[in-house]
Amino acid sequence: MTEPVHFLTKNFGRYDTSSIGSYMSIGGFEALRKAVNTDPKEITNLISSVKVRGRGGAEYELGRKWSQARAVVGERKVVICNADEGETTTFKDRELIEHDPFNLIEAMIIAGYVVGATDGYIYMRAEYACFRPLLLNAIRQAKNYGFLGTNILGKGFDFNIHLYSGAGAYVCGEGTALIRSIEGKAGRPRMKPPFIKVSGVFARPTCLNNVESLSIVPHLLMDTEGFYASCGQGDSIGTKMISVAGNVNHPGAFEIPFGMTVREIIYGLAGGVQRDRAIRLIQFGGASGKVADASILDTPYTYEDLRAAGVMVGSGALLVIDERTSVLDFLRMNQEFFSEESCGQCTPCREGNLHIKIILDKMAAGTATPTDIAIMAKIARVMSMSSLCGLGETAQNTLRSAMRVFPEVFEVGGPVA
Repeated sequence: MTEPVHFLTKNFGRYDTSSIGSYMSIGGFEALRKAVNTDPKEITNLISSVKVRGRGGAEYELGRKWSQARAVVGERKVVICNADEGETTTFKDRELIEHDPFNLIEAMIIAGYVVGATDGYIYMRAEYACFRPLLLNAIRQAKNYGFLGTNILGKGFDFNIHLYSGAGAYVCGEGTALIRSIEGKAGRPRMKPPFIKVSGVFARPTCLNNVESLSIVPHLLMDTEGFYASCGQGDSIGTKMISVAGNVNHPGAFEIPFGMTVREIIYGLAGGVQRDRAIRLIQFGGASGKVADASILDTPYTYEDLRAAGVMVGSGALLVIDERTSVLDFLRMNQEFFSEESCGQCTPCREGNLHIKIILDKMAAGTATPTDIAIMAKIARVMSMSSLCGLGETAQNTLRSAMRVFPEVFEVGGPVA
């Protein structure tokens, strides 16, 4: 039986998540004490040495991001934790918030110290409202113990954390839309530049990170034995939180070493496909992720190997669909989601999602023509190149990959106009 690892999740179940004293009894806030006595450049060098990439889907190198944020000249810098986690079938950040909230608070304070920020914002999705009391309590206790506020640990470092909840918009997972939502505006993306590292929330220099990306840092600072660096394969160093959903016997969130195969994840950790049915497809990285067939099962779960196989790590989600669901029905369901969640601000995404939905419905009704299929492929390509934000750019990843992996699905009759 394939076993998960416990680096990022090693605190799960070891302390009372409502008590800072309980967290400190297992070594909590020792990483912060170490950080404030360390040159910030050493911390970014450590993160870069193990090649930590952003865990929200963009895969941007974390040490580089923090170095760039620190280099920006400006007052009252901000660190934002993106806890929106609106990507479908993705729920690994929820596990980190629920089972180790104080580690997230500690990580944000360390991030604030490294980049020179004075304020932190946690932007949490509306559906995670049940965790608001947990985080508010952690913030309050951290302030009472002197880990937040002014002159933290006597180092002349000031930092505070604020908790914001979204209203349930998928697009607010995108950085600029999230920032506008915090500012009290409609959660719609804006043009870049200026980039948020220069002008982000309230026009202040801003460093935005995913929950998992932040949560790694305290553990790394205390990893004197180099366990994290010993995990992984090739340039994909360390461990990764993943969430497995769909037609598997044991869906859930798991921490794995990079290099575990997709087969080991699905048939080992997730207990295999229900009633031993055949796999129709696997979607990687949520609704905006690409799909593969069962031929990918023996591919190692690394950034490089998955990309070579035509998919991506993305948000860390795997959705397993068995033979009971057709590829077309899955695509229509996926398209319903994006047609609903598009903010409608830019033409490629607004009109593109609508027309692709219409053509997929025509395929289901048996009335689509080869011209329709060609138009759909063209719209999907244009959306990926010209949409304003990541939602429009990636909304058709599933469709475009399905057209490559399952070409037979798109073979329809009828005259070409």
